[in-house]
Amino acid sequence: MKQFIVFLVALSIILPAKAQQDSQFTQYVFNGLHINPAYAGYKEEIYIQSFYRSQWEGVKGAPRSFSIAADGAYKETNVGLGLIVSNDQLGAQTYLTAYANYAYKIRLGDNEDSKLSFGIAAGIMQLGLDGSRLEGYKPGDQLISVSSQTNTVPDARFGVYYANRDFFVGFSATNVLAKYMAKKNTDDLMVPVPQPHFYFTAGGLMTVNEDVKFKPVILLSDDTKGPSSLDLNAFFLLKEAVWLGAFYRTSFDLYNKKNLQADLTKRNAIGGMLEVFATQNLRIGYSYDYALNKLRNYNYGSHEISAGFYIGRNNLRRDRQLRCYDF
Repeated sequence: MKQFIVFLVALSIILPAKAQQDSQFTQYVFNGLHINPAYAGYKEEIYIQSFYRSQWEGVKGAPRSFSIAADGAYKETNVGLGLIVSNDQLGAQTYLTAYANYAYKIRLGDNEDSKLSFGIAAGIMQLGLDGSRLEGYKPGDQLISVSSQTNTVPDARFGVYYANRDFFVGFSATNVLAKYMAKKNTDDLMVPVPQPHFYFTAGGLMTVNEDVKFKPVILLSDDTKGPSSLDLNAFFLLKEAVWLGAFYRTSFDLYNKKNLQADLTKRNAIGGMLEVFATQNLRIGYSYDYALNKLRNYNYGSHEISAGFYIGRNNLRRDRQLRCYDF
């Protein structure tokens, strides 16, 4: 019963107004494609990266997320192409998506590393709900489905991204079409329909000394239904081989939302991140989130692992100048 109550609390946080949330990955800072299609091709080499996240370990039905993305520049042109596939599970709910990404970059000024990129992604969502895994508070509740339901909808993402050697800033919108392209019988289903999400991110890369670089990053996200969220990240790059950092995540009132509870806890989570260049082409990362809200006493934290691999890399890191968006 205790676990069931905790799961209901989690659902009330994650699924306000019957809205499917985007996948939450702490290590988005290492690959902007997960939140912004305009980032496609910025690393120039073909880069493949995967994430696996286990959120609120120890809570029955807690979110589990997996994502794999690949992108690169098309024949050394200003065009970036990418593909991203994600799968999420939250209790009885499943969420499978696939997007093809296209980005076009415009060089600003004489600096070849100063580029403004516009991106679009087109894809499809398959939303599912396994009613046999739902448990009612009262046995025989007729409002709870006992069958499996699915809803497949087309969707799109948009984004803009600017970066030079020392600074980057981006804005993007996801789940732009799904809400409007859902089938007419959606109201008869219990499957949540995704709502638009908006992201603003910015960061920079500063040299501390020859062996140490510092990279602060912020992420502001909003879905128009739930609390607005702010991530504050700080990383140190040691000898261009190890990323070591920490983050703080909190919610705040970006604007008035009529249906949102006024007494929600603002603090969300705090945690640390580590990413290691195991070889010149292989990156392995791990992050840990510790909840600061009421769920902190009912779980063992959130764990996330990542692996990234460069294919056909032409230059080793030591043979070229370091740019903030490469890492």
